[in-house]
Amino acid sequence: MSARQQIGTITSIGGVDIHVREDGPPDAKAVVLIHGFASSMHWYDRVTLLLAEKFHVIRVDLLGHGLSTRDADLAPRSQARAIAPVLDKFGIRDAAVAGHSYGADVALALAEGSDLISELVIIGQAPDYSYSNLPPVDIALNLPFVPSLLHRLTPVAAIALLTQSGFAPGYRMDTAFDIRDQAVRDHLAMNPTMYKTVLPDRRKWLARRPLDEQLRDCGLPTLVIHGRQDQLYDWAKTEARYEAAGARVEVIDGAGHSPNVERPAAVARILGDFLSSAHTL
Repeated sequence: MSARQQIGTITSIGGVDIHVREDGPPDAKAVVLIHGFASSMHWYDRVTLLLAEKFHVIRVDLLGHGLSTRDADLAPRSQARAIAPVLDKFGIRDAAVAGHSYGADVALALAEGSDLISELVIIGQAPDYSYSNLPPVDIALNLPFVPSLLHRLTPVAAIALLTQSGFAPGYRMDTAFDIRDQAVRDHLAMNPTMYKTVLPDRRKWLARRPLDEQLRDCGLPTLVIHGRQDQLYDWAKTEARYEAAGARVEVIDGAGHSPNVERPAAVARILGDFLSSAHTL
């Protein structure tokens, strides 16, 4: 599938534009895929090709990312409030929602605030930052000029190097996407306010209410997919916490923080098996 074929449609609701793409049979079980920080719907391109054989796959660009409205409130609940009416407009019901990295926060907010969601999937995201390897730059990012300055002055080579931490050590980034520099393009397209959103702001949000607590309160069948070679979060601690909260956890060998990109066949298989078993309960 070419890069041009991966473009969806722009849907305007509530004063914002959301870039949406549908694949697969429209009358099949719906699966909503939500990307993370500094990325786009293209981080699910290869997973989508596999899931669309059986499922109705809906992807979106989050606000501040890709082709969606760039200047908006980027917090998880605001993102969910923008996505929910889009799903409703498309007639999506009883959907599974999967969120990668920061997209996990949005997926949980969508599940809590909408009756459109029946299953939850968290990909590559720990419950909070208590054991993360994220850079300690929170104070600097709280200064109003720093995020935009950082975004404007960071060289492309440095962006590529930083992005590598989102994958397993030694993973070849040039094989990750159909467009070789997709990750850099997505980073450059992002609203720089996201730096503050995912580091100082999110650190505080998750300290108050971690994702494992949120999914326990949500009460939906939940799958967690994590990479054993994740460079940002310890997989064993992540597995233990989510299992204690009642989630099914699958750890993928050879994958880092982004198994949806690194091991799309494994993610599609695990997700498909989960949805099949969830419907037989």
